[in-house]
Amino acid sequence: MASLGVDSEQEPLLGDRTPGSREWDIIETEEHYKSRWRSIRILYLTMFLSSVGFSIVIMSIWPYLQKIDQTADASFLGWVIASYSLGQMVASPLFGLWSNYRPRKEPLIVSIFISVAANCLYAYVHVPASHNKYYMLAARGLVGFGAGNVAVVRSYIAGATSLQERTSSMANTSACQALGFILGPVFQTCFALIGEKGVTWDVIKLQINMYTAPVLLGAFLGILNIILILTILREHRVDDSGRQCKNINFEEASTDEVQVPQGNIDQVAVVATNVLFFVILFIFALFETIVTPLTMDMYAWTREQAVLYGGIILAALGVEAVIIFMGIKLLSKKIGERALLLGGLIIIWVGFFVLLPWGNQFPKIQWEDLHNNSIPNTTFGEIIITLWKSPREDHSEEPTGCPVEQAWCLYTPMIHLAQFLISAVLIGIGYPSCNVMSYTLYSKILGPNPQGVYMGWLTASGSAARILGPVFISQVYTAWGPRWAFSLVCGMVVLTITLLGVVYRRLIAFSVRHGRIQE
Repeated sequence: MASLGVDSEQEPLLGDRTPGSREWDIIETEEHYKSRWRSIRILYLTMFLSSVGFSIVIMSIWPYLQKIDQTADASFLGWVIASYSLGQMVASPLFGLWSNYRPRKEPLIVSIFISVAANCLYAYVHVPASHNKYYMLAARGLVGFGAGNVAVVRSYIAGATSLQERTSSMANTSACQALGFILGPVFQTCFALIGEKGVTWDVIKLQINMYTAPVLLGAFLGILNIILILTILREHRVDDSGRQCKNINFEEASTDEVQVPQGNIDQVAVVATNVLFFVILFIFALFETIVTPLTMDMYAWTREQAVLYGGIILAALGVEAVIIFMGIKLLSKKIGERALLLGGLIIIWVGFFVLLPWGNQFPKIQWEDLHNNSIPNTTFGEIIITLWKSPREDHSEEPTGCPVEQAWCLYTPMIHLAQFLISAVLIGIGYPSCNVMSYTLYSKILGPNPQGVYMGWLTASGSAARILGPVFISQVYTAWGPRWAFSLVCGMVVLTITLLGVVYRRLIAFSVRHGRIQE
């Protein structure tokens, strides 16, 4: 058998042969095994490139929007940023449904092509004589629509791995996604060296500068991704024990493949997992959003300092997440996915509890310049604006501290920097654990049947969470302050833990539920 010495993702070719499991008479061939894992690794790359497509321009959208359309304001920036998640939310169930009945190559190639076209549109939004901001809105929305292929990627990986391989594969997928979010801004920083003017190709009216070079790179990588999918990706399907199954996505199924086991999916477990996943992403999205305004209010940081230090903190959390994803593969074998999900939620609760303000030391009050740039917008547009305002303004006269117009600043104790850092570390441990365990449990609950639509709904719930989380924290934090905001989050996590406790026994693999495999 192939690659028996390779680590966790190349585990048994025959699935589980523990006492009580069925003894299978169909052995996976070396050729099939290698082809299966080559295909899975191509989808790891697809997931990485999808997240890079979101993050590679996130810090340059605002100055580019100002450059191409002077009528664009901060609220419109919020819509531009949210359009990515909106597009993904709409597309995920559609691509998932498509992948259930046709070869997965089709929705993957079409979705990536849409992203490539959208990136090219983004590079040309400066050309029209008017309404340029709406072209940018459409471009980012279409990039998000193309990113709906995340549902196809995860459903393919779920269907092409046994139960023993599933956690490791889902962890690798999430790690690739996290790496994309980390490296995207790094690529953007490198392209900043080109400058705003850059070079212009007059024949096709193409400007290659610090704003367009990242999306052109994204388009090139998308084309490369399509080529790899066409040449390497093959349709593979195995049941929960690792046996090859008849693949409805591929017409030429081998005669020695077995039929997909039949049985009802536990819809209560499906709905509960969607709710759990929504809350997990909702909580992390609001934490990302509040980092900059919270640090500006509590520590009297300037806009430049808040964005710089906040960026470093979030980047460090990204690295921490990748490490957690790798460690989970080993830990899940010893204590199980459900226990890890519960532990992750408890750690998140502790992280937000630590953030609650205590003591009798109060933040510095900002008495002047009542137009406070640290107040979050209904979206996180204002936060991104601060990065690009800071080089152009004189920081020596910039008012800092907690603005007096936020009444809670006068009576709410400050959150010490050590509190904030400890909280960030804890949330950075709990979130990736919950994220990958949610996906893993969800795929196991669904079983060997096509998962495209179900994965589409899960991805859509995550996209909705990334839209609503910043809105929630912006409104509550501005009006009531961190004590109420983080107390409500703690209460939300307690309710989520309660929900998990209620459905805990139902979050089991399809084959375990139907008695085909022992847990």
